[in-house]
Amino acid sequence: MTDLIAEFKALRLYGMASGYAELLQNISSVEVQQTEWLLRHLIQAEQTDRGLRSIRYQMHAARFPMHRDLAGFEFEQSKVDRRQIEQFATTAFTDCAENIVLIGGTGTGKTHLATALGVQAITRHGKRVRFFSTIDLVNQLEQEKATGKPGRLAHQLMHLDLLILDELGYVPFSQAGGALLFHLLSKLYEHTSVVITTNLVFAEWANVFFDAKLTTALLDRLTHHCHIVETGNDSYRFRQSRGQAKARIKSREQSKEAAGKEVIDEPF
Repeated sequence: MTDLIAEFKALRLYGMASGYAELLQNISSVEVQQTEWLLRHLIQAEQTDRGLRSIRYQMHAARFPMHRDLAGFEFEQSKVDRRQIEQFATTAFTDCAENIVLIGGTGTGKTHLATALGVQAITRHGKRVRFFSTIDLVNQLEQEKATGKPGRLAHQLMHLDLLILDELGYVPFSQAGGALLFHLLSKLYEHTSVVITTNLVFAEWANVFFDAKLTTALLDRLTHHCHIVETGNDSYRFRQSRGQAKARIKSREQSKEAAGKEVIDEPF
């Protein structure tokens, strides 16, 4: 029965733990068994409800632009290693504050994979995750500094298990913004895991941060404990839309052929 009291305390139901301990002293063993069954059922219901509420809250707090999961990613259409991605989905890399950089062209599934890993981290492993478009994060950092309140956002992000920065390099930002992003990532170094999606190889990052020395220092920290995943340059979305377009054209041609055949076969 002491384990039941421990479960009450784990749920921070200290009054119930104390009350149950007193109750045990005044009821028979048969009544204890009946009571324990009921209480365990209620504890399980409470734990399930708290777990679901926590997931809903964390999914809302993560601010994903859309819901994506690994089941919806067509690995056969991508050059990424499915086994490697599934290993990332265990979130073991966050336990060591390791990073992931997804590098590839537009439409190769980088954002899908990053989002799916974030969703998996919340729903399966109870991790705290936040998704940002990189330019939006830089804008927030610049606004924070302009209002004389620097450091607040960094403090919040340091309490995460995983930060996702999407589309680094797609939209340019100022040199001051690049410096602020550098300082943020430096604070997260070996503390919070970061997943970055980008269409730029590392040699091109200096074009984003405008400072070769700063970029070198950033890459030194970011890639110290890092997994590099190349998604290729052949757009999956383009190939998919091209295939759909070909299918529509073929269907129209078949319809025209069928219609022409009906006219020919029509008796006079």
